[in-house]
Amino acid sequence: MVRIPGNEMAEAVGTQEEEQRGAWGALAILTSINLLNYIDRFVFPAVSESIKHSSLHPSDTAIGLGSTAFLAVYLMAAPFFGAVGDRPQRTRWVAAGIVLWSLATALGGLARTMPELIGARSLVGIGEAAYSAIAPAILADYFPEKTRGRAFAIFFAATPVGAALGYGIGGFVDAHWGWREAFFVAGAPGLLLAWLVLRMRAPVRSAMPPGAPPRALRVYRRLAEDPQYRLTVLGYAAYTFAVGGIAAWMPVFVQRAHGVSSAVANNQLAGMLVITGLVGALGGGWIGDRMLRRNREAYLWLSGVTTFLAAPLAWIALTTADTTVYLVTLFAAELLIFTCTAPINSKLIAMVPPGMRAAAMALCICTIHVLGDVPSPTLIGWISDKSSIQQGVLVIPAAVVVSGAIWMLAAWRGGRLATTNAVEA
Repeated sequence: MVRIPGNEMAEAVGTQEEEQRGAWGALAILTSINLLNYIDRFVFPAVSESIKHSSLHPSDTAIGLGSTAFLAVYLMAAPFFGAVGDRPQRTRWVAAGIVLWSLATALGGLARTMPELIGARSLVGIGEAAYSAIAPAILADYFPEKTRGRAFAIFFAATPVGAALGYGIGGFVDAHWGWREAFFVAGAPGLLLAWLVLRMRAPVRSAMPPGAPPRALRVYRRLAEDPQYRLTVLGYAAYTFAVGGIAAWMPVFVQRAHGVSSAVANNQLAGMLVITGLVGALGGGWIGDRMLRRNREAYLWLSGVTTFLAAPLAWIALTTADTTVYLVTLFAAELLIFTCTAPINSKLIAMVPPGMRAAAMALCICTIHVLGDVPSPTLIGWISDKSSIQQGVLVIPAAVVVSGAIWMLAAWRGGRLATTNAVEA
């Protein structure tokens, strides 16, 4: 059969357009799921004060343990999903994870004791680990490096918006119907999104063939031996320590330190998260991609500088008695903190070969949580029990400083290594 060049070119253009539409469709689905991911995660801190005064009567330490238990299980499950996340069947694992975390979220509303509620939150961690480890690797296969920062900016913009909706929905439902009903409402939409994932055809550019031999331990060892990967993840761990403390305790802090109701506190935080999260995440992705044209370490420099600058603003927000000063400085600190969301995740994906992306995200998840927001909610709760919540949250700005410093060190060392290699070449 004779091939007509013009037809071949038309077919190629058609294929590219189809792939592009598929990429943006996948981004829409995965971003929607990421939104739900954080709604289910943040509904718990939104209703924590009501749970404290319910028949469960938990201490602040026990409430902090609810967040810690979720994250402990989350990080333990992540390495398994990182191992299977670079295989063609990965969308099935993602769908199963969505179903599990949605059912477990609703199960929290049926808890009769605090251990039962903590157990339900732990199951949420298994489901969310499947998604968080695998979804960025799938997304990276759809978008080339030059536009990946912007794609990741859209994907990770769902993090603060989902957190805001978790606060807002949790606070609203709690105020009108009760904290148990908030868990039921948050868990319901997951089944539909799981069905959409099963219908999505994920590319296999980075996926290993089905018969590939197991190599998870070798991959994880190789990642752990990479100096820049280690520094990037350690900086992310300090960042996660701070963000985890904010997520678990800010609604309670605002209620106690500024004397407002649960609904007012959650609405303030929700509105602030939506604005700072969208502007910070989208702006960070766009700025990072622009800076990347001139500096290969742009993602790390941008993340380090913005996070470092956020620390003094966070300190002022958490120590002032003036509500206006608190709102202004917290807004500015969150805007800077969220600017690094897309760049730092884009950097983690870019520094590893395609077949190691899910494993790189999984090892990162495991490390940042075991060093970050696993200990921080319980530590802040313990300090609060011994002193006050105002004293407990002061560990947050310190962690933000450490994060920015480590990322800037990683960027400086990466730049020196690139210069040395160029000279030797």
